[in-house]
Amino acid sequence: MRASLIQMAVDEGESVASRRHRAASLVRAQAGADLVVLPELWTTGAFAYEEFGREAEPLEGPTYETMAKAAADAGVWLHAGSIPERAPSGDGATDEGTLYNTSLVFSPSGELAAAYRKIHRFGFDKGEAVLMGAGRDLVTVRHPQTTLGLGTCYDLRFPELFRGLVDAGAEVLVLPAGWPERRRAHWTLLAQARAVENQAFVLACGTAGTHAGVPQAGHSIAVDPWGEVLAEAGTGEEVLTVEFDPAKVAATREQFPALKDRVLGLAPPAR
Repeated sequence: MRASLIQMAVDEGESVASRRHRAASLVRAQAGADLVVLPELWTTGAFAYEEFGREAEPLEGPTYETMAKAAADAGVWLHAGSIPERAPSGDGATDEGTLYNTSLVFSPSGELAAAYRKIHRFGFDKGEAVLMGAGRDLVTVRHPQTTLGLGTCYDLRFPELFRGLVDAGAEVLVLPAGWPERRRAHWTLLAQARAVENQAFVLACGTAGTHAGVPQAGHSIAVDPWGEVLAEAGTGEEVLTVEFDPAKVAATREQFPALKDRVLGLAPPAR
């Protein structure tokens, strides 16, 4: 299986429309890949809080349309990163117009295969944490070669989310992010930890450039079920391509069956 992580730069001076067009071109250039991944909130920048409301769009808005066409043109499975979604009323939102940090996954025909609203919002008492609503649902995607489990950026710090995805059948954990440079050591450490503890592949795609004055970590990374780094990007814009065998997940879990020894967090046996 070949995956291409597009570590896109998000810098001031480029319009959202222009960046959307450029992202589509980058996706089309990955024709032949089994999976293409874009970063978190690449339309606005993950720390450009003041842009969230201005650039928010409905789920089937301009980014959806552009990415669906790019996926179909390239004939690839596309995790199109995430967008600031403005939800309609009656769609699980507390109020009409609630914003969500929403990931979109498209099939090679351009059909929407899944949408994931980020569960853990970063910022504590400011930024995303107060500007956006929290997702509620774990989301997996059945890819022809494996099952993908979806998370986004700050989710990486919450192991219970990924354990839930593994329980739902995930073998490849896909995580777009806008991770800051000042905590890059955590990014690498946590990506490897999530891979080791879940005996799964981790594909984590970050951004390059600077978001509202916050330098980005870059260093998109692919990790195997033993925690070995298969490939890692640098700090600038680049496409990180990695080949791996999804069958290694089952082999690892059979060879070292640690997941079978779980005690905590399991449902009690039926009586």
